Amino acid sequence: MRIFAGEWVKNLLGRLGMKDGEAIESGMVSRRIEAAQKKVEERNFEIRKNLLEYDEVMDEQRKRVYGYRQRILEGVNCKTLVMDMIDKQIDHYLKSYLDRDFSAETFAAFAATRFGVSFDARDFRGMSYEQAEVFAHDEAEKMAEGLVLDALEENLPEELEDEWNWEALARWSNTRWGTNYRDRDLKKIGRDDLGEELIEKAQEHQRKVDLTDGAKFLDPDFGRVSACERMNEKYGVTLELDEVRNLSFDQFKTLAIKRAREAYNRREAEFPVQALFQVCLVRERDGQSRYDRDMLTQLARQRFGIELTEDDLKNKQRQEVVDLLVERNQNRCHEAEPLQKAAQEKLSALFGKENDTKDERSAKEASFDNQQALQDLQQWASDNLDLDLTSEIIADSNREQLTNRLLTAVEEKFHPEMRRMEREVVLHLLDSTWKEHLLSMDHLRSGIGLKGYAQVDPKVEYKREGMKIFEQMWQNFGEEVTRLVFRIEQLSNDFVGHVWRETEARHEELAPTTEIAAQQEAAINAGEQGNVKLEPIRRHGERVGRNDPCPCKSGKKYKNCCMKARGVA
Repeated sequence: MRIFAGEWVKNLLGRLGMKDGEAIESGMVSRRIEAAQKKVEERNFEIRKNLLEYDEVMDEQRKRVYGYRQRILEGVNCKTLVMDMIDKQIDHYLKSYLDRDFSAETFAAFAATRFGVSFDARDFRGMSYEQAEVFAHDEAEKMAEGLVLDALEENLPEELEDEWNWEALARWSNTRWGTNYRDRDLKKIGRDDLGEELIEKAQEHQRKVDLTDGAKFLDPDFGRVSACERMNEKYGVTLELDEVRNLSFDQFKTLAIKRAREAYNRREAEFPVQALFQVCLVRERDGQSRYDRDMLTQLARQRFGIELTEDDLKNKQRQEVVDLLVERNQNRCHEAEPLQKAAQEKLSALFGKENDTKDERSAKEASFDNQQALQDLQQWASDNLDLDLTSEIIADSNREQLTNRLLTAVEEKFHPEMRRMEREVVLHLLDSTWKEHLLSMDHLRSGIGLKGYAQVDPKVEYKREGMKIFEQMWQNFGEEVTRLVFRIEQLSNDFVGHVWRETEARHEELAPTTEIAAQQEAAINAGEQGNVKLEPIRRHGERVGRNDPCPCKSGKKYKNCCMKARGVA
């Protein structure tokens, strides 16, 4: 009532002699209370609506990020995701580098840093270096005059002589134009003649600027050269200028993507070998490192199917052994393609020839019309991939899920280390990038209300800025993923432990956790020996009752504490 009904209601009740706690039976007051309650509900509704409008932005972003992450957890081939990133990045780079204004924009930015003024890139379009140099100097000298006059008006306003700041003007001139004035030097020149003096010094400074290093930016082939350098830096792909000089954008893009995929295939063959040597690296007590030759030969035989002799390891350099293993692994990787095609053919025979990965039918439902196709698929997966497609798996898997399972089995057979590395890198970077993005969105939300002072709707601006930040996050995420995948050279033991495929299972025996368990194990071992006299199991120490205080001093009864933890009935 005090907030929503108005001050006059409070004054009216006071004049009528109403006291605190006294019942109000007036119809007028009841209507005002009802109106006040309606305003309260409207206010709460607007608050919730405003909150939901802000949360809609984050809701769309969450769906995209968590949906992407769920696909990875469900077994999508991360190589496909990385390839999509590479394709988008190459398209983005080439659109930028092959744009007709790229050379002019680069030269304008270069000249701006040298002169300390801004230029319009369109002014340099189609110019030679000699023409651009003359134009840049002329424009810089003209703009220098305006900068000097603005500085004079700011520090020595004509109508406010009491506020003249000679020291600030001298400092600005020394920093901006490389002069050596003191405030008393400027006072000697005087306000009336100072403008002409400073303009001459500024133009003299601009005439001395050297733009020779920017000549390469206006070369007709500068954009293509930059694109080739970017491909080499990012993906280790070598593109010669002569082979791309006359290519159209689409032709250049096709060639760049092809070379990047070839480089990625080489990476698939090299990475397991790097991981192998890291696994076999042994640290000595004196800080030196050596390779366990027995482990190296054993794992090379099991993983790559190549026999390394003692003479190979003694007489060959490490790089020679690496090249040998990489070559063998490359040849072996080619065997994955026929299996992938065969898997698709088996699935087409079961579900139909149309490659509709969104077919929601389970494999069991699809097999009603062709039971033989299902049996062929199960037998093929068992023989070629060591994959047991049980009845439960068949019943729960549709075409997309079964495709992912089969292709993942193929990758696990030929590229296990690379696929696990991709998965580790993508998940780790996605989580870390998303957390940083959430922090950025919190900062944006906390300050977006200030946009209202500029007559801008904060919610609209929040949506616009939030989407801009989100798209930048995705771009940075893709750039970092491809950088790490192509540039992981120094491998840590922990990381290799996650990606290296063990060729045999190791089952370590757990140590007995209690004294009774130890006695039982000793009795079993003694019984297996046959001739050793068995000792009865005895309890040592005082017996603890079910309702006694627990010996661990937790304050609980024994039956509710350690007795329950040990699984004693």
